Amino acid sequence: MNELNSSYTRTAGQVIVKQNALIRQVYAWMGAGLAITAFMALVTLSSPTLLNAILGNRLLFFGLMIGELALVFTLSGAINKLSTSTATLIFLAYSALNGVTLSVVALAYTANSIASTFVITAGMFGAMSIYGFATKRDLTSWGSFLFMGLIGVVIASVVNIFVGSSAVSWFISGIGVIVFTGLTAYDTWKIKAMAVQGIEGRMPAILGALTLYLDFINLFLMLLRFTGNRR
Repeated sequence: MNELNSSYTRTAGQVIVKQNALIRQVYAWMGAGLAITAFMALVTLSSPTLLNAILGNRLLFFGLMIGELALVFTLSGAINKLSTSTATLIFLAYSALNGVTLSVVALAYTANSIASTFVITAGMFGAMSIYGFATKRDLTSWGSFLFMGLIGVVIASVVNIFVGSSAVSWFISGIGVIVFTGLTAYDTWKIKAMAVQGIEGRMPAILGALTLYLDFINLFLMLLRFTGNRR
């Protein structure tokens, strides 16, 4: 019997247990990823040599960014071909690398505004994630709408690199907050649906953690443009 058919033989109570177990694993790995990111950002900020190397060499900085994208695409695109240990290492490596690049962003804002924005992000993320997990609605229709919004944010952000408009930047941030807030609920709902289908274990937990990690980080960065006080 395949995984999908086996899910129909489970009682409602068993499905709930599997859902709770999977979501706990997802949040544990996501929390580990955020902790590693914060640690690496602090290490980078406390090392003048490392910081100067990143800020003084654009090729190095963009190389790190490309490396991050490569890790995300590898983990997302080849998830079925990777071993569990390899997928775990890629996720942790991405979290560490992201901390290094985010340290540059941290230089532009005060520590208090970064901390307050993190708290706001955690509150919004938590509320929408709880909604995505608890709702009885089918959120399938959200997927295409939010994906189009995400593509729009990416394209507009790339264009604004050359335009350099502060007004456009604020508009992009506003749309980004809406998109990543919605994605938090939608992605949590998808993770819950994985347990219903009988999909469980560390591999789907790692993929779910990466998805929610990206939602959290991007929501934080979008909100930081509104609530962050520049140095």
